[in-house]
Amino acid sequence: MLLVHQEGFSPAEAGEILGLAVEEVERRIDGAWADLKRQPATDVLIIEDEPIIAMDVAQIVRGLGHRIIGIAARASQAVAKAREAKPGLILADIQLADGSSGITAVQTILKGAEVPVVFVTAFPERLLTGDTLEPAFVVTKPFDAASVEVAVSQALFFARGG
Repeated sequence: MLLVHQEGFSPAEAGEILGLAVEEVERRIDGAWADLKRQPATDVLIIEDEPIIAMDVAQIVRGLGHRIIGIAARASQAVAKAREAKPGLILADIQLADGSSGITAVQTILKGAEVPVVFVTAFPERLLTGDTLEPAFVVTKPFDAASVEVAVSQALFFARGG
């Protein structure tokens, strides 16, 4: 599923990489989706300054059965909401319109709680510098719903010790 929905390979290409028939790849993808949709729900904080993108991300996350506890457009709002509501997952943009940083917000939040994070950003290269937080889960804008769903589900799976 990761090869197809995160890396952009076709099922045939994924089958070639894995040494599986296309039908088997498609069967495994269907099974993976079913497993991901059975995950326990959690409370999600979205850090995003673009209202339409925030609403789109929220809709995708709700479609997976999770609850949105807040949408923050600034780093200071995100930190305050996280302290108040204790999210089980954070989806964060890195460049916010007021000049604040989603990276800084996440770093501050993580000092007080261990929370899985998915960065949803048009600037993934800003995360992979070795100087700051090195995320395991990044979705590049523009994104499709499947990419967000897979990243959210994988982040929660690994956070729960999967």
